[in-house]
This record gives sequence, structure tokens and C-alpha cells, in this order.
Amino acid sequence: MVDWNLAVSTATRLVRPGPEVSPEEARAVVAELRRHAAASEDHVHGFTKLAPAPEFGDTPVLVVDRAGWIKANAAGFRDLLAPLMSRMRERRGSGPGGMVLGAVGGKVTGVELGVLLSFMASRVLGQYETFAPPARDLPTGQARRGGRLLLVAPNIVHVERELDVDPHDFRLWVSLHEETHRTQFTAVPWLQDHLRGEIQSFLAETELDPSTLLERLRKAAQAVTGGRQEREEQEHGAGGAGGAGGDTADGEGRSFVDLVQTPAQRDILGRLTAVMSLLEGHADYVMDGVGPQVVPSVAEIREKFQKRRESGAGRLDQILRKVLGLDAKLRQYRDGERFVRAVVDEVGMDGFNRVWTSPNTLPTKAEIAEPADWVARVHRKAES
Repeated sequence: MVDWNLAVSTATRLVRPGPEVSPEEARAVVAELRRHAAASEDHVHGFTKLAPAPEFGDTPVLVVDRAGWIKANAAGFRDLLAPLMSRMRERRGSGPGGMVLGAVGGKVTGVELGVLLSFMASRVLGQYETFAPPARDLPTGQARRGGRLLLVAPNIVHVERELDVDPHDFRLWVSLHEETHRTQFTAVPWLQDHLRGEIQSFLAETELDPSTLLERLRKAAQAVTGGRQEREEQEHGAGGAGGAGGDTADGEGRSFVDLVQTPAQRDILGRLTAVMSLLEGHADYVMDGVGPQVVPSVAEIREKFQKRRESGAGRLDQILRKVLGLDAKLRQYRDGERFVRAVVDEVGMDGFNRVWTSPNTLPTKAEIAEPADWVARVHRKAES
């Protein structure tokens, strides 16, 4: 269903080159990022009061270029999407010309995925690769749980130059954020399986019937274009000054991806959004909380980085951000950090860490917006 080799080759061919650095500079950046990744462990563990569980061992840290990030994520996608791909192969194989359609479709999808990976590869600074294929401990042959931490060196150098900030401080600041993600998953053994289960449930609800899927796409397109037409009429005064100026069209305020989902998928996505808001907000809270002690220019970095996050580089970049859901990710950072800060202020770090007790203590999407409701549910209920 997907030609993964073609996806990787397409992405590596299309991805933009990184900033110009000499071989000596490149080696120095890689070495410094590795040092910062190691130093970040103690900083993050001390601040969060979380420590890795024994079964995760020493998850690796890889400093990669853009091509390395592409290869790693293609492998992760392939592993995560395997059940859905199997269902699609079974369905297509039972129809006339299934093998031919599969081969052709795999090439098309491979190119499309390659374009997506090339776009993302120049923007990601770092990533805890939760769903990396299981690594093996060479002396024993045993599979090791956990993922791996990726730091994308050329992107970090590009952004630190663009923001005109202290490069050494910025590299440590990024490392603190990504180390927090590694700590979240290695200190909370059930979190990885829970997240994978939610994603697999989402994929299991994917509509495989072509006619049904096409009808949903048609309605989504109508909703999006209808919403745009109504906005244009309001902007030109067709609706009058006293018109309803709200979300009156079905597609208004929602992305194309939202509109083609089933109701069950929207429920699952609501839970996933809450979890991702928690994880991203927690990482932002920690990187800024540790920052003043070890990153002298943290306030300047945060201010400049936040402005960069919120501004699209150009019209094409803004469109892609909307289609890919990156605007929603920006809200996750903001809303999640606000949730974590409010809870820690109310019940302290130990009280906040009850969030990691089980899937039942994770905040809902509504509780992310209203932290007091989570405190009341998890703390007040437990005390009564």
C-alpha cells in the first residue's frame, strides 16, 4: 500500500539542504548536543521527580541530519501503520486487479508521504521517537522497550541563527524539552502502550470502502468551500453588519482532516489531543522551569521562539500548517503548558505527578482547558 523505499528516496531528494557549516563546526555541534542530552537527564529528573523504569534501560540518543530524521520516521510510520496496511491489502487483494492497483497505489502513496516527510524534516528540532522499531540488546539478543531520542542538528543550527540567540544556551534549551519527552515515556511504563492503543483504535475506524470515503470527502469539500464563500460574503458586506458572524457553516473553523473523520474517530482524537497537550505542555513547562538555573538567556530564547512559533513563514507554509494540523499542535503547547502550570501551582509537583498514575488520571480535553476540574476529580475525590 506504501512504497516505503520510494517515500524515503523522494523525501531525501526534495528536502532542503541545511545551513552551511564547516566540517569542524558540524563535529562541534554534534558533540555539544550529545553533552547537553546527557546533562539534561539529571536536570529533568530532578525537576520533575520522575525517573526511568528499569525495563526501559538506557534509551539511545541520536544526533541526526535531515536525511537521518526521514529514515527514522519512515521506519516508525511503517511499524505503526502495519495493521491498517494489512487490512487494506486483504480488501484490495480480494478484488479484480488488486495486485496491480496495490503496486500503482503504493508508488503514489510513497511519493505523497515522501513530500510530507521532506516538509517536516526541515522543521523538527528534536523528537522522542516513541514508536521506533524495537531495538535489541546485542549481548543477550533481548528486545529492549522504549524508543530513542533524535536531535536534528542542522535544524537546531538554522533556528538559533535565525533567532540570533546564544547557540550554546539554545542547544541546551532544546535538549531539555526533548529529554522531558524521553523521561515521560521511560518513567511511565504504561504510557507508550496506551498511546499506541489509542492510535491503533483510531486507525481501525478508518473507512476502507471507496464509495463511502469518496462521499465523505465530497461533503467535506463542500463544507470547506461553503464556509469560505460565506466568509467572503460577510467580508464584502453581503451578510450585513448585524449578521451572525460566527461559525455558521459546517466546515467553518475545522480542518479538512477533521471533516473526513467518523464520529468514533473524533472521540478518540479528542483523547489523543488531551494527551498530546499534556506531554507538550509538560515539556515546555520543564524546559522553562529548569532554564533559569542552567540557561542564562532563557527569557530571550523563549520570547523569540514563541514569536517564531506563532508566525507562518509564508502563505504556502501557513496552508501546509493548517492541512497537516500543525496549528492545532501550537495550541497543544500553549494549552498544555497552562494546564501544567495551574496544577503545579495548586497541588505542587508531587500532586501534578498523579497524572501519570493510570490512563484514568490523564486529563480530558475539557480538563486541559479547566485545570481546576482535573484537580477536583483526581485530588478532591481521592481525599473524600
